[in-house]
Formats: sequence, structure tokens, C-alpha cells
Amino acid sequence: MRDGQQSLFATRMSQESIDALLPFYEQAGFYAIEVWGGAVPDSVMRYLDESPWHRLQSISAKMQGKSLLTALSRGRNLFGYVPYPTPVIEGFYKNAIADGLNVMRIFDALNDLDNVRESVEIINRLGGIPDGAVCYTVDPKDEEKQSGGGFFSKLMGKGKKHHDKIFTDEYFIDKARGYEQMGAKIITIKDMAGLINPARVASLMPKLKAAVNVPVDFHTHCTPGYGLASSLMAIIHGVDILDTNIWYFGGGSAAPALELIYIFAQKLGVEVEVDMNAVGKIRSTLKEVRKGLKDFDLQKSFPIDFDPLVDKLPADVDALFDKAIDAAKANDEDTLLDACHAIEAYFNFPKPNEIVKNAEVPGGMYSNMVAQLKQLHAEDVLEDAMRLIPKVRRDAGLVPLVTPTSQIVGSQAVSLALDRQKGKPDYTTKSNQFISLVRGEYGHTPVAIDPEFRKLITGSSEEVPYNVNSYVYPENPVLAEYGGVKLALDDEEYLLLELLPNVAKPFLTKRRAAEYEATKPAEPTASATQDEVIEEAVEPITGPTLDAPMGGTVIEVYVNPGDVINKGDSLLMYEAMKMQNEIEAEFAGTVKRILVSPGQVIGTGEPLIEFE
Repeated sequence: MRDGQQSLFATRMSQESIDALLPFYEQAGFYAIEVWGGAVPDSVMRYLDESPWHRLQSISAKMQGKSLLTALSRGRNLFGYVPYPTPVIEGFYKNAIADGLNVMRIFDALNDLDNVRESVEIINRLGGIPDGAVCYTVDPKDEEKQSGGGFFSKLMGKGKKHHDKIFTDEYFIDKARGYEQMGAKIITIKDMAGLINPARVASLMPKLKAAVNVPVDFHTHCTPGYGLASSLMAIIHGVDILDTNIWYFGGGSAAPALELIYIFAQKLGVEVEVDMNAVGKIRSTLKEVRKGLKDFDLQKSFPIDFDPLVDKLPADVDALFDKAIDAAKANDEDTLLDACHAIEAYFNFPKPNEIVKNAEVPGGMYSNMVAQLKQLHAEDVLEDAMRLIPKVRRDAGLVPLVTPTSQIVGSQAVSLALDRQKGKPDYTTKSNQFISLVRGEYGHTPVAIDPEFRKLITGSSEEVPYNVNSYVYPENPVLAEYGGVKLALDDEEYLLLELLPNVAKPFLTKRRAAEYEATKPAEPTASATQDEVIEEAVEPITGPTLDAPMGGTVIEVYVNPGDVINKGDSLLMYEAMKMQNEIEAEFAGTVKRILVSPGQVIGTGEPLIEFE
């Protein structure tokens, strides 16, 4: 209900689908069900016109404590893209726990523990269960292995100094110990990109189990082809909790399918604490839900129908499970991966995604990039953008790719690809969030950012941390046109404005308008002969224009007709791929006309401002 749909279907599962699934989840007896967080609050408002608070409340009311409910939170960033002050953080957790949330999985995109300390303390104090998630990532490949005169040689350049290895076993153990010391009750290795290979699990998991005294959870994805094999290796090496998705929402860029894990567990004599009959009912319902999500389905082809409680495996396929187990126990990674890939191929799960594997990105990031680029009619830049992600990541201090850094880096890679397509210098177009990341506002990056690059992006080589005192609480205006009610009617709606203002404002405005219209008496409909449609003449554009570098939504226009502007002046802010971008003047001149207005959706290349 969170990770599967976010990874495979761009977080488009509706409340209607959730409601159809809940009776079966109630019966299943899962230890915990992830129902919220990540992109859910943003997406249900932005795309589905639904309340994220209602989603949590409805799930909690139906489950009645029969499974723990979990959500994903970005530490000081919560569900948004900027660090928030303490009152916002505490208010959010207080309302979430009151609405039935039990476990809050907290992570920081930079693995900067200073950014999560306050969240762990608050959740403990409020009676929730803090789950400290260490974001797994890898060091970039050696440049010689990427080059050889090809694309990556041109992309990365030659003669660059190689970074020392940063993401060692000891790095992740140190982060896990830090979480436990500050009060985390669960430790999760959160491998959002599916990059943790089985051999690394065999090395890391025993050390992690020995280093901490709380349960260890393992979360990975199948995108690059490691997920199933690495999950098997985690079971063999004593993991306590394993994150899975159910059949039609598993595999590919999502977590491994529970049903395949169940077969491995049966062969290993490991108990899976879940009612697999209820899982079968969920599975049947999810098949229909997935059909309804076809517009966002990256794979289109479904896995074959299969019930591990009823269907007998062909002897050769059954032997593949045994072969995988033997290879895992022997730490024979190549044989293990071959067996697991053959198992997935038999059941028609997607093949490893080589583009994603080489770019080292999370599955959810990839699916969202595809969905958003389709909306922008800019699918042609996807491959170039994926190839540019390693460069952007290096430039930005080797940040792990998990929300919000995955969205920041992914969006910036798209902008970089568009800049190159137009013959412009790299980083001509920069989102506000990328500028903030490079400036230092999101915390300390794993590797220090080159001061010269910071100066290029921010205008100063100095690192500047985020000052929570600069946070501006959003206005909650009275809407005279809708009966004089406030935009946000209660604390939870105001929290939406605090966390996701650009999404929450139009969402709540639409809610208030609908409520107001429902109270008005019906007005007689005028006949077609009485109404005259007057078409306003559109003045043709004759002067130079400022055009949208990428499609999105206009947030604010800074200038007015008649204003004299200089080259480099900020003219307009718009949101694209969930990032805020300010467009600067490319020349001096006088504003003739503003061609767009706040809230308007714009396309790539669309004229925004006309000059004299």
C-alpha cells in the first residue's frame, strides 16, 4: 500500500482500492503493514484529490491494531523537500500517532544522524516506535571501468581524483549503532535502489546483528536484479524482519514477492508469520487493482498466476530454489543470481534493469521520472537523464539516492539533459532544492562538495547550514468567496500546508469550493439561446519571450507589465517534477505581457513572459 505502488505505479492507488484490500489485510496477520509516507501524502492530493490523513485514519479504523501500521518519514524533511522546525515535526508526529500510526521509519537522505535525532526522541516520547533506517548506497564505479573512450569517459572527464571508499561495512554499522544509541527500537538497512548484492549482505548482516541489540529489518528492491537473492541471503544470515510486496505489486522495481520468499522459507524451515490464505485473497484483489493502474504500469506484463499453497512447481523450477539456497550458503554469488533470475523469468517477473543498475537509482525514482516525463511530453530525454545521474550525484557530494535527494538529483539530471539538448552549459537550469543541497542546507554530504562547484551553483564557496528560524509558516487565509471559511479547517489540514504548500493549497481550495457549492441552492440552468459565448481576441506574440525550460506548474510571477529587468533577474518560479525552479532573465529588457498565472500548468517550451 506504500512501497509497491510507489515503486511500480507512481503512487496512484486510490482510496477505493485501499478499501477493497483492507478486509483481507485485517485477516493476514502481518507483523507490520507500510501504509503511508514516502510519496503517498503528496500524490494522493496532487493526483487523486484525496486526503492523506483520511487514508491513514481509514486504514487504522479497519485494522484495529491487528498489525502494526508503519510509515516512512525523512527525518527533519518529513514528507516535504525542506527541513522543518521542531513545532512542525512534533505536530506531524503527534497527529500521525493519534490517527493510528505505530512505527515511523525515519531516515535521512544524507545519513546525517543529526537530522534524525529529534524525530527519534519525539516518537519515543509520544509512544510510537522509531525505526532507524540507514540508507544503503555504493561508491561510484572506478572511472576507468566506466570510460574507455565512450559515453562515460566524456561524461566524467579524465584525470579526476578517485574518492576513497566511503560506503564500507563499518560506515553502515556506525550509522546503525548511532540510531540505537539515540533510541531507535528497530534498525533497517534501507536499500532503496536495490544495489546491495548477496555477497555484501553476507558480509554486512552478521556484523550488523552483532553490533545492535534491537531487531534488524532488511528492505531492498529487485530493479538491478539483486533483490530476491539478497533477501534469501539476509534470511540465511539471521535478519529479523523482511520487507516484501505481494505478487502483482512485487518484483521489478519493487521489493521481492512474498510468495517467492515463502517458498524459500519453507525449504529453510523458517516460519513466515502471516496467514497465506489471506495473502491469496489480497493477491486476487491486487490483480484487479493493477489492471486499473495500467496507465502507470511500467512493465505491462503480469507475472503468471500462482498460489504457493495450491500450485505444484515443475521439478526443474523447484530445483532452482534448492540450487539458490545451496549457492547462498556457499556464498557463491554468481550461481545464486543465475538461479534467482531463472526463477523470476519462469514466473514472468521483469528482467534486471541495466539502465537503472548502471545509473544506481531507486526503483521509485525511476518509475516517477518516467511518469512525470510522460506528462511533460519529454520522454526522449529519459535515457540521457539516467546516464547523467552519476555525474550529478558525484558533483553533489555522493549523496545516497532516496527521497528527497533522489528527486532533487533526478530532476537536476533531467534539467542537465535538457540544457545539453539546447546547447546550453551544464547547470544552466537549477532547481531551488538542488541549490539548497549544494549550499549545505540539507546537512553534511558523505563527501565534501568541491568549493568551486558550490560557488558555481550557489554563488558562494562557503557551506551554509539550514536555519530553521528562517522557515516561514504558511498563511491560512479566510476565503471570502467560499463563505468566509479558512483554507485549512483544522490542525491536520494546516500541517498539509506546512509540509507540502504547493500541493496542499490547490487541494484544500478545491475542497472548500466543493463544500461551499454543496450548501448553495441549485440555480436554474440558462438555455443555450440565452447564453452568448464571447471569445476574447488573443493578441499575437510579436516580441521576444521567456519560455519554460521544462513543463510544470506556475507558482509565482515576480514581475509585472512595464517592469524594466536586467539579465540574471529572477522572473518567475514554477514547479516541475516536484522541484521548485526559478527562471532568470537571459537579457535586459522591458516586460510587455505576462502570459501565465499562478497555478497554471505549462508545457515544455511554452512562452511565459513577452518582452517589448
